[in-house]
Amino acid sequence: MPRFHVPVPLAAGAALALPPGAARHVQVLRLQPGDGITLFNGEGGEWSATVTRMGRSDVDVAVQTHTPVEREAARAVHLAVGLMAAERMDWLVEKATELGAASLTPLLMARSSLRLSGERATKKRAHWQAVAAASCEQNGRNRLLDVRDQLTFQEHLMQPADVAGTRWVLSLAPEAESLRARAAALAPQAAVHLLSGPEGGLSPDEDAAARAAGWLPIDLGPRVLRAETAPLAALACLSLP
Repeated sequence: MPRFHVPVPLAAGAALALPPGAARHVQVLRLQPGDGITLFNGEGGEWSATVTRMGRSDVDVAVQTHTPVEREAARAVHLAVGLMAAERMDWLVEKATELGAASLTPLLMARSSLRLSGERATKKRAHWQAVAAASCEQNGRNRLLDVRDQLTFQEHLMQPADVAGTRWVLSLAPEAESLRARAAALAPQAAVHLLSGPEGGLSPDEDAAARAAGWLPIDLGPRVLRAETAPLAALACLSLP
């Protein structure tokens, strides 16, 4: 059954005009009055609904029953990733949502190829949140990946850690520990904060600063992965059963 994210309150028995994005999607799918759909608003669970009216650009539905189903990973993984080329960031957000990441914080770092500020940064965050919502429509998640405000690398390091020992930075250093081995030693529901650089990785100064702030260097094996691939490989190791 087609799924649609609708960022509005939902209640059984309510008559609802779908937001423009969801309405366009219903029309593209050529759904008709009487067709069943699934709605979710990111606050937990999903709602069955039925299309009641198709207008030129608007769609009305009748909200029916709520099902408190969740498809979240047991472990909350919070990604902080250096800004990279726009198409790579889009792909990263989509796949991080599929793999169950809890949040993603874009970081402005020394080697970032994409640099955002002001209104442009605000628009990009809204765009990436929309990418995450579309991914949830496809993959069955009822809670959105939280795409957070962009921070500088220094701002991110200044944030307090909520759980000691769970702040890891992806590193190619010889002394970096195996992510798989470290993950095996974690409690199943222990949250992890994972820091990853942009194209070219962290600068030497950033790597040193992260370690000084308590981030443990972790590696993913002998191969060098691309900036958009490395955090996803780590996320899969940490989140998939």
